[in-house]
Amino acid sequence: MAQSLATPAYQEQPVANLDLDNPFLEALGATFTKWDAGYAEFTMPIRAAHLNRQRILQGGAIATLLDAACGYAGLFTTDVAPVHGFTLSLTVNYLDRGIGDKVVAKGFLERQGRSVYFARGEAWVDDRVMIASAQGTFKYAR
Repeated sequence: MAQSLATPAYQEQPVANLDLDNPFLEALGATFTKWDAGYAEFTMPIRAAHLNRQRILQGGAIATLLDAACGYAGLFTTDVAPVHGFTLSLTVNYLDRGIGDKVVAKGFLERQGRSVYFARGEAWVDDRVMIASAQGTFKYAR
């Protein structure tokens, strides 16, 4: 039987729920912009409230976004019930000053076991300067 031209030959992949449901990140103005198996991305406009006294993006804001991106990179699911986890350790290396309009934190799943997973992250300002990198260890909440 020939396939109809109106029917695609592929099955559309289910999409994860991008509802942030994280009051702290929402208060910072961060948005969950991409989420896929092994990858998560958060974007935050750089506002005056995010700056330190040198008028550059405060390191804690950068660390928070990297923690979220790395953490969510290991939590992707297409199931209705979300998967949760928490940070065991996070190391952040600051590489450049955070001066610009927006910061994007990208998390990449490196390895996962049954209860623990490892991820790395990058923070970019205005898609041109990597201002920080991170490595983290996370545990699934059961």
